[in-house]
Amino acid sequence: MTTTPPASSGSSHSSRSSLPKVAWIGLGIMGSPMAENLIKAGYSVTGYTLEQDKLDRLTAAGGTAAGSVAEAVKDADVIVTMVPASPQVEAIAYGDDGILAHAKAGALLVDMSSITPQTSVDLANAAASKGIRVLDAPVSGGEAGAIEAVLSIMVGGAQADFDEARPLFEALGRTIVLCGPHGAGQTVKAANQLIVAVNIQACAEAVVFLEKSGVDLTAALEVLGGGLAGSTVLNRKKQNFLHREFAPGFRIDLHHKDMGIVTDAARTVGAALPVGSVVANLVASLRAQGDGGLDHSALLRGVERLSGLPVTG
Repeated sequence: MTTTPPASSGSSHSSRSSLPKVAWIGLGIMGSPMAENLIKAGYSVTGYTLEQDKLDRLTAAGGTAAGSVAEAVKDADVIVTMVPASPQVEAIAYGDDGILAHAKAGALLVDMSSITPQTSVDLANAAASKGIRVLDAPVSGGEAGAIEAVLSIMVGGAQADFDEARPLFEALGRTIVLCGPHGAGQTVKAANQLIVAVNIQACAEAVVFLEKSGVDLTAALEVLGGGLAGSTVLNRKKQNFLHREFAPGFRIDLHHKDMGIVTDAARTVGAALPVGSVVANLVASLRAQGDGGLDHSALLRGVERLSGLPVTG
Protein backbone atom coordinates (compact mmCIF):
# COMPACT_ATOMS: atom_id res chain seq x y z
CA MET A 1 0.00 0.00 0.00
CA THR A 2 1.20 3.50 -0.74
CA THR A 3 2.38 5.55 2.20
CA THR A 4 1.29 8.87 0.72
CA PRO A 5 -2.33 9.94 1.22
CA PRO A 6 -4.03 11.16 -1.98
CA ALA A 7 -4.10 14.90 -2.33
CA SER A 8 -7.72 15.44 -3.31
CA SER A 9 -10.89 14.02 -4.81
CA GLY A 10 -9.56 15.13 -8.20
CA SER A 11 -6.76 12.57 -8.24
CA SER A 12 -5.48 11.63 -11.66
CA HIS A 13 -6.00 8.19 -13.14
CA SER A 14 -2.34 7.38 -12.51
CA SER A 15 -2.53 8.31 -8.82
CA ARG A 16 -5.78 6.35 -8.47
CA SER A 17 -4.22 3.28 -10.05
CA SER A 18 -1.26 3.48 -7.65
CA LEU A 19 -3.58 3.15 -4.66
CA PRO A 20 -4.75 -0.25 -3.41
CA LYS A 21 -8.02 -1.57 -4.76
CA VAL A 22 -10.61 -1.56 -2.00
CA ALA A 23 -13.58 -3.86 -1.47
CA TRP A 24 -16.15 -2.44 0.95
CA ILE A 25 -18.69 -4.77 2.54
CA GLY A 26 -21.55 -3.09 4.42
CA LEU A 27 -22.99 0.23 3.28
CA GLY A 28 -25.21 1.31 6.16
CA ILE A 29 -25.49 4.61 8.03
CA MET A 30 -21.75 4.63 8.68
CA GLY A 31 -20.43 2.51 5.84
CA SER A 32 -21.88 4.51 2.95
CA PRO A 33 -20.29 7.88 3.81
CA MET A 34 -17.03 6.19 4.77
CA ALA A 35 -16.80 4.39 1.44
CA GLU A 36 -17.64 7.65 -0.34
CA ASN A 37 -14.80 9.41 1.49
CA LEU A 38 -12.38 6.80 0.15
CA ILE A 39 -13.67 7.45 -3.35
CA LYS A 40 -13.19 11.20 -2.84
CA ALA A 41 -9.63 10.46 -1.69
CA GLY A 42 -8.89 8.68 -4.96
CA TYR A 43 -9.41 5.04 -4.07
CA SER A 44 -11.11 2.58 -6.40
CA VAL A 45 -13.92 1.09 -4.30
CA THR A 46 -16.04 -1.94 -5.14
CA GLY A 47 -18.89 -2.41 -2.70
CA TYR A 48 -21.39 -5.03 -1.66
CA THR A 49 -24.41 -4.83 0.60
CA LEU A 50 -27.87 -6.36 0.68
CA GLU A 51 -29.80 -3.17 -0.17
CA GLN A 52 -29.94 -2.14 -3.83
CA ASP A 53 -30.48 1.54 -2.99
CA LYS A 54 -27.19 1.56 -1.08
CA LEU A 55 -25.41 0.06 -4.07
CA ASP A 56 -27.00 2.69 -6.30
CA ARG A 57 -25.71 5.37 -3.94
CA LEU A 58 -22.20 3.93 -4.14
CA THR A 59 -22.18 3.89 -7.95
CA ALA A 60 -23.55 7.44 -8.04
CA ALA A 61 -20.55 8.45 -5.92
CA GLY A 62 -18.11 6.82 -8.34
CA GLY A 63 -17.79 3.35 -6.87
CA THR A 64 -18.54 -0.05 -8.39
CA ALA A 65 -21.35 -2.31 -7.21
CA ALA A 66 -20.72 -6.03 -6.81
CA GLY A 67 -23.32 -8.78 -6.82
CA SER A 68 -21.77 -10.81 -4.00
CA VAL A 69 -19.06 -10.82 -1.36
CA ALA A 70 -16.96 -13.09 -3.57
CA GLU A 71 -17.21 -10.72 -6.54
CA ALA A 72 -16.35 -7.69 -4.40
CA VAL A 73 -13.23 -9.12 -2.80
CA LYS A 74 -11.64 -11.26 -5.52
CA ASP A 75 -9.28 -8.58 -6.86
CA ALA A 76 -9.08 -6.36 -3.77
CA ASP A 77 -5.85 -5.41 -2.06
CA VAL A 78 -7.75 -4.14 0.99
CA ILE A 79 -11.13 -5.43 2.17
CA VAL A 80 -13.08 -3.27 4.60
CA THR A 81 -16.06 -4.66 6.46
CA MET A 82 -18.59 -2.47 8.27
CA VAL A 83 -21.53 -4.57 9.43
CA PRO A 84 -23.66 -4.53 12.61
CA ALA A 85 -22.31 -7.31 14.84
CA SER A 86 -20.27 -10.50 15.24
CA PRO A 87 -22.79 -12.82 13.50
CA GLN A 88 -22.72 -10.65 10.37
CA VAL A 89 -18.92 -10.52 10.37
CA GLU A 90 -18.78 -14.30 10.64
CA ALA A 91 -21.38 -14.69 7.89
CA ILE A 92 -19.42 -12.65 5.37
CA ALA A 93 -15.98 -13.93 6.40
CA TYR A 94 -16.49 -17.68 6.53
CA GLY A 95 -18.04 -20.30 4.27
CA ASP A 96 -17.84 -21.09 0.60
CA ASP A 97 -19.06 -17.62 -0.42
CA GLY A 98 -17.10 -15.72 2.22
CA ILE A 99 -14.15 -13.38 2.23
CA LEU A 100 -11.58 -15.94 3.31
CA ALA A 101 -12.56 -18.27 0.48
CA HIS A 102 -12.24 -15.64 -2.24
CA ALA A 103 -9.76 -12.95 -1.17
CA LYS A 104 -6.29 -13.23 -2.65
CA ALA A 105 -3.33 -14.20 -0.50
CA GLY A 106 -1.63 -11.12 0.91
CA ALA A 107 -4.81 -9.07 1.04
CA LEU A 108 -5.44 -6.93 4.12
CA LEU A 109 -8.84 -7.39 5.79
CA VAL A 110 -9.83 -4.37 7.91
CA ASP A 111 -12.90 -5.05 10.01
CA MET A 112 -14.39 -1.73 11.16
CA SER A 113 -17.51 -3.28 12.68
CA SER A 114 -18.08 -3.20 16.45
CA ILE A 115 -17.87 -6.83 17.55
CA THR A 116 -16.54 -8.89 20.43
CA PRO A 117 -12.77 -8.91 20.91
CA GLN A 118 -12.78 -12.71 20.72
CA THR A 119 -14.48 -12.64 17.32
CA SER A 120 -11.67 -10.42 16.07
CA VAL A 121 -9.00 -12.74 17.44
CA ASP A 122 -10.69 -15.79 15.90
CA LEU A 123 -11.00 -14.05 12.53
CA ALA A 124 -7.33 -13.05 12.52
CA ASN A 125 -6.28 -16.63 13.29
CA ALA A 126 -8.52 -18.10 10.59
CA ALA A 127 -7.36 -15.56 8.02
CA ALA A 128 -3.69 -16.19 8.75
CA SER A 129 -4.07 -19.77 7.50
CA LYS A 130 -5.21 -18.30 4.16
CA GLY A 131 -2.36 -15.81 3.94
CA ILE A 132 -4.72 -12.90 4.68
CA ARG A 133 -3.78 -10.23 7.21
CA VAL A 134 -6.37 -8.71 9.55
CA LEU A 135 -6.82 -5.52 11.53
CA ASP A 136 -9.76 -4.86 13.84
CA ALA A 137 -10.45 -1.15 13.47
CA PRO A 138 -13.77 -0.07 14.99
CA VAL A 139 -14.63 3.61 14.93
CA SER A 140 -16.29 6.26 17.06
CA GLY A 141 -17.92 9.48 15.93
CA GLY A 142 -21.30 8.43 14.64
CA GLU A 143 -22.87 9.33 11.33
CA ALA A 144 -21.65 12.94 11.51
CA GLY A 145 -18.09 11.82 12.11
CA ALA A 146 -18.32 9.39 9.21
CA ILE A 147 -19.63 12.06 6.86
CA GLU A 148 -17.04 14.62 7.97
CA ALA A 149 -14.17 12.06 7.96
CA VAL A 150 -13.25 12.91 11.56
CA LEU A 151 -13.76 9.50 13.13
CA SER A 152 -11.63 8.09 15.91
CA ILE A 153 -10.23 4.76 14.73
CA MET A 154 -8.99 2.28 17.34
CA VAL A 155 -6.94 -0.52 15.83
CA GLY A 156 -5.78 -3.97 16.86
CA GLY A 157 -3.19 -5.98 14.93
CA ALA A 158 0.39 -5.92 13.71
CA GLN A 159 2.36 -2.67 13.50
CA ALA A 160 3.37 -3.27 9.87
CA ASP A 161 -0.23 -3.80 8.80
CA PHE A 162 -1.33 -0.71 10.70
CA ASP A 163 1.37 1.36 9.00
CA GLU A 164 0.25 0.06 5.61
CA ALA A 165 -3.39 0.89 6.30
CA ARG A 166 -2.75 4.31 7.81
CA PRO A 167 -3.20 6.34 4.58
CA LEU A 168 -6.59 4.72 4.11
CA PHE A 169 -7.53 5.45 7.72
CA GLU A 170 -6.49 9.08 7.23
CA ALA A 171 -9.17 9.41 4.56
CA LEU A 172 -11.76 8.34 7.13
CA GLY A 173 -10.74 9.77 10.48
CA ARG A 174 -8.69 12.17 12.50
CA THR A 175 -7.57 10.20 15.58
CA ILE A 176 -5.96 6.93 14.50
CA VAL A 177 -4.24 4.77 17.12
CA LEU A 178 -2.83 1.25 17.21
CA CYS A 179 -4.07 0.00 20.59
CA GLY A 180 -2.37 -3.39 20.68
CA PRO A 181 -2.66 -6.90 19.18
CA HIS A 182 -5.74 -8.44 17.55
CA GLY A 183 -8.84 -7.68 19.60
CA ALA A 184 -7.38 -4.61 21.29
CA GLY A 185 -9.24 -2.24 18.98
CA GLN A 186 -12.52 -3.90 19.88
CA THR A 187 -11.73 -3.75 23.59
CA VAL A 188 -11.11 -0.01 23.36
CA LYS A 189 -14.31 0.39 21.32
CA ALA A 190 -16.24 -1.40 24.06
CA ALA A 191 -14.85 1.08 26.59
CA ASN A 192 -15.80 3.90 24.25
CA GLN A 193 -19.39 2.68 24.06
CA LEU A 194 -19.54 2.44 27.84
CA ILE A 195 -18.42 6.05 28.21
CA VAL A 196 -20.78 7.29 25.48
CA ALA A 197 -23.83 5.52 26.94
CA VAL A 198 -23.19 6.81 30.45
CA ASN A 199 -22.57 10.31 29.07
CA ILE A 200 -25.80 10.33 27.04
CA GLN A 201 -27.77 9.07 30.02
CA ALA A 202 -26.30 11.82 32.23
CA CYS A 203 -27.13 14.44 29.60
CA ALA A 204 -30.67 13.11 29.29
CA GLU A 205 -31.19 13.26 33.06
CA ALA A 206 -29.81 16.81 33.13
CA VAL A 207 -32.21 17.87 30.35
CA VAL A 208 -35.26 16.61 32.23
CA PHE A 209 -34.02 18.10 35.52
CA LEU A 210 -33.48 21.49 33.88
CA GLU A 211 -36.85 21.52 32.13
CA LYS A 212 -38.79 20.46 35.21
CA SER A 213 -36.99 23.22 37.11
CA GLY A 214 -38.20 25.82 34.61
CA VAL A 215 -34.75 26.72 33.27
CA ASP A 216 -34.29 27.80 29.65
CA LEU A 217 -32.83 24.63 28.15
CA THR A 218 -31.03 26.29 25.22
CA ALA A 219 -29.20 28.68 27.53
CA ALA A 220 -28.41 25.94 30.03
CA LEU A 221 -26.91 23.56 27.47
CA GLU A 222 -24.86 26.37 25.97
CA VAL A 223 -23.18 27.23 29.25
CA LEU A 224 -22.80 23.58 30.29
CA GLY A 225 -21.10 22.85 26.98
CA GLY A 226 -18.45 25.49 27.70
CA GLY A 227 -17.49 24.12 31.11
CA LEU A 228 -16.21 20.90 32.60
CA ALA A 229 -19.56 19.24 31.82
CA GLY A 230 -18.98 19.87 28.12
CA SER A 231 -18.32 16.86 25.93
CA THR A 232 -18.41 15.68 22.35
CA VAL A 233 -21.60 13.82 23.24
CA LEU A 234 -23.29 16.99 24.49
CA ASN A 235 -22.09 18.94 21.46
CA ARG A 236 -23.20 16.28 18.95
CA LYS A 237 -26.52 15.49 20.59
CA LYS A 238 -27.60 18.94 21.82
CA GLN A 239 -29.98 19.54 18.92
CA ASN A 240 -31.50 16.10 19.41
CA PHE A 241 -32.25 16.99 23.03
CA LEU A 242 -33.56 20.47 22.22
CA HIS A 243 -35.82 19.44 19.36
CA ARG A 244 -36.57 15.85 20.37
CA GLU A 245 -35.30 14.62 17.02
CA PHE A 246 -34.13 11.02 17.22
CA ALA A 247 -33.50 10.00 13.61
CA PRO A 248 -30.82 7.33 13.94
CA GLY A 249 -27.20 8.35 13.73
CA PHE A 250 -26.45 5.37 15.95
CA ARG A 251 -29.40 3.19 16.84
CA ILE A 252 -30.38 2.05 20.32
CA ASP A 253 -30.42 -1.51 18.94
CA LEU A 254 -26.70 -1.27 18.16
CA HIS A 255 -25.80 0.39 21.44
CA HIS A 256 -27.70 -2.37 23.24
CA LYS A 257 -25.49 -4.88 21.41
CA ASP A 258 -22.36 -2.92 22.38
CA MET A 259 -23.36 -2.72 26.04
CA GLY A 260 -23.67 -6.48 25.99
CA ILE A 261 -20.14 -6.71 24.60
CA VAL A 262 -18.62 -4.47 27.27
CA THR A 263 -20.48 -6.05 30.19
CA ASP A 264 -19.51 -9.55 29.05
CA ALA A 265 -15.88 -8.54 28.47
CA ALA A 266 -15.71 -6.81 31.85
CA ARG A 267 -17.09 -9.89 33.56
CA THR A 268 -14.43 -12.01 31.86
CA VAL A 269 -11.57 -9.88 33.20
CA GLY A 270 -13.18 -9.23 36.59
CA ALA A 271 -13.81 -5.48 36.14
CA ALA A 272 -16.82 -4.04 37.99
CA LEU A 273 -19.12 -1.74 36.01
CA PRO A 274 -21.54 -0.44 38.66
CA VAL A 275 -22.77 2.56 36.65
CA GLY A 276 -22.33 0.90 33.28
CA SER A 277 -24.51 -2.02 34.31
CA VAL A 278 -27.34 0.33 35.28
CA VAL A 279 -27.09 2.20 31.97
CA ALA A 280 -26.97 -1.10 30.07
CA ASN A 281 -30.29 -1.98 31.70
CA LEU A 282 -31.74 1.42 30.79
CA VAL A 283 -30.69 0.94 27.16
CA ALA A 284 -32.26 -2.53 27.18
CA SER A 285 -35.44 -1.12 28.71
CA LEU A 286 -35.72 1.58 26.06
CA ARG A 287 -35.29 -1.05 23.37
CA ALA A 288 -37.97 -3.25 24.97
CA GLN A 289 -40.34 -0.27 24.88
CA GLY A 290 -40.05 -0.15 21.10
CA ASP A 291 -37.42 2.58 20.69
CA GLY A 292 -34.61 0.37 19.36
CA GLY A 293 -34.64 1.99 15.93
CA LEU A 294 -34.13 5.50 17.33
CA ASP A 295 -30.84 7.31 17.90
CA HIS A 296 -29.20 6.57 21.23
CA SER A 297 -29.94 10.14 22.32
CA ALA A 298 -33.50 8.81 22.71
CA LEU A 299 -32.38 7.69 26.17
CA LEU A 300 -34.06 11.01 26.97
CA ARG A 301 -37.41 9.30 26.33
CA GLY A 302 -36.67 6.79 29.06
CA VAL A 303 -35.94 9.56 31.56
CA GLU A 304 -39.16 11.32 30.54
CA ARG A 305 -41.15 8.17 31.22
CA LEU A 306 -39.54 7.71 34.63
CA SER A 307 -40.22 11.38 35.45
CA GLY A 308 -43.91 11.19 34.58
CA LEU A 309 -43.56 13.42 31.53
CA PRO A 310 -45.18 12.93 28.12
CA VAL A 311 -42.72 11.10 25.90
CA THR A 312 -41.60 13.32 23.05
CA GLY A 313 -39.93 12.85 19.69
